[in-house]
Amino acid sequence: MTWLKRIGLAALTLVLVGGMAAYAFQARIGMWLFERGTAQRMGVDNLAALGDGLHIGLCGTGSPMPNLDRAGPCNVVIAGKQMFVVDIGEGGAETLNVMGLSPGQADGLLLTHFHSDHIDGFGPLMLFHWTRGSSTAPLPVYGPAGVEAIVAGFNAAYATDNTYRIAHHGTAVVPPSGAGGVARPFEMAGPTAVVLERGGLKITAFTVNHDPIKPSVGYRFDYEGRSLCISGDTKKSSNLEAVCKDVDILVHEALNPGLVQKMEAAAGADGQTGAAKIMHDIQDYHTSPEEAAESAETAGAGMLVLSHLVPPLPSRWLYAAFLGDAASRFSGPIVVGEDGMMFSLPAGSKTIDRSRLI
Repeated sequence: MTWLKRIGLAALTLVLVGGMAAYAFQARIGMWLFERGTAQRMGVDNLAALGDGLHIGLCGTGSPMPNLDRAGPCNVVIAGKQMFVVDIGEGGAETLNVMGLSPGQADGLLLTHFHSDHIDGFGPLMLFHWTRGSSTAPLPVYGPAGVEAIVAGFNAAYATDNTYRIAHHGTAVVPPSGAGGVARPFEMAGPTAVVLERGGLKITAFTVNHDPIKPSVGYRFDYEGRSLCISGDTKKSSNLEAVCKDVDILVHEALNPGLVQKMEAAAGADGQTGAAKIMHDIQDYHTSPEEAAESAETAGAGMLVLSHLVPPLPSRWLYAAFLGDAASRFSGPIVVGEDGMMFSLPAGSKTIDRSRLI
């Protein structure tokens, strides 16, 4: 046997012995890995790690259409140490936790409108806000007229569960006064309304066109000379372009009509007339990537981030088809949003820093 064969046989033996040892101690190794990983994750507080400035994280870039990689519509805006969630689609609260941003530290939730996919993660968010932070006051929920009914409905649905939590964990961990949410409605008498001014942060709501869904708004955030806008659900909006003038970042919803039309045709060919009708209808109250790019250019935004993506994009290979001709209509960078992305606008700077928390 040559020396090369001997070395190969010895290496194979080591691999086999190592594999057998790993299998034999699998439970012990698994316990060690879990303990180590848990210790690391429990200590993560990415809010504390952020510098002073305005930050936006994507805690949900999906839609009602199934996509395992994307939670429903969810954004988290951080100004200094203030943290606000904007919309809370299914899975958004869980994604926040995975991003190392505890819902227990949220100062409030802002809703753009009351479509189910923008509110169906509210239950877990208010539960985490209460239990993760031992909150003594319910989560403030800001929204246009009608938000009272949404909050009251979720509070009623979770009322029985609240009694279980208190009985099991005790009032020191889950103070009864901190359960649920409290509505903070605002009126849209014109195209804009200042929702909140506090600690150098100004939040302005603005009307958008998502007919027949009314009211529907987007939000602008201004803090320490930096600014960003979140469109909410809308057709191409001249009011958005005016209110979001010169923002550093515009986070805009996007639907590609050509791709949705292919889904419509496939559903029709399969005899799914209801699904085909829905695919047809949703095309008339959203914005295409090209139109979002045009709005970003008109507004003079520094960066365009596309989110609430329709249809689902399970692979980055689909991004070019989704974007279409958008790049030729906006002079700045365009980002197809993914869950876990974070964009930071440091105070006193012009830079846009990008990172990932997942």
